[in-house]
Amino acid sequence: MTGWRALFYKEVLRFWKVGFQTVGAPVLTAVLYLLIFGHVLEEHVKVYNGVGYTAFLIPGLVMMSVLQNAFANSSSSMVQSKIMGNLVFLLLTPLSHWSWFFAYTLSAVVRGIAVGTGVLLATALFVWQSSVLNFSLLSQEPLWALVFAFTGAAMLGALGLIAGLWAEKFDQMAAFQNFIIMPMTFLSGVFYSIHSLPDFWQRVSHLNPFFYMIDGFRYGFFGQSDVSPWLSLGVVGVSLLLISAVAVYLLRIGFKIRG
Repeated sequence: MTGWRALFYKEVLRFWKVGFQTVGAPVLTAVLYLLIFGHVLEEHVKVYNGVGYTAFLIPGLVMMSVLQNAFANSSSSMVQSKIMGNLVFLLLTPLSHWSWFFAYTLSAVVRGIAVGTGVLLATALFVWQSSVLNFSLLSQEPLWALVFAFTGAAMLGALGLIAGLWAEKFDQMAAFQNFIIMPMTFLSGVFYSIHSLPDFWQRVSHLNPFFYMIDGFRYGFFGQSDVSPWLSLGVVGVSLLLISAVAVYLLRIGFKIRG
């Protein structure tokens, strides 16, 4: 297990070398979402008591950025290594499948948290200057926010590893992200409270594990949520264990990376 640190460092350095693209661009995208949705819907959408829509939107955008970028980091790294042929150099090392798993997943967590922190600072600064944010609302249960940010990023990092092992070219990876990750993220309550939905769609939302990550993270900001944070933590924890088990198994058998 000692060798995983070198692979972890390599993966972190890989995305940090192009930080303007991997960190800066997602932050700009989140700020644009805030500018558009916050400006248009601030006076028209009611969410939690004492919480304006723009403030409600911030943790959703932060967590959405964490999840999408954690997935993108591990999946793009694996696919790129397979296509360029440099994955063979890792296969020649004595690294175990556990070392691969921890290195890829934790580097995905680092990128997800880095982007999420950037989004939080940029969006909070914007709404503070607009005098629509009460900063006391952003410190109700900070430990919950940290727990869901880490577990959510780890879950998407492991899922990205699975997708990267499965995909053999970039268009397959793009299909996985556009038809699975993107819809599940956007339909998880990032831009709305599920209590505003009809009963049928509320029940459908409860089947989406991304909803529990967003809702639990938002509870850390406001001390209010659509479901119990303990329920959210249970769902996210079980999902993380299941996805991690699949990722470790695929690495152990060398799925699509060993002849």
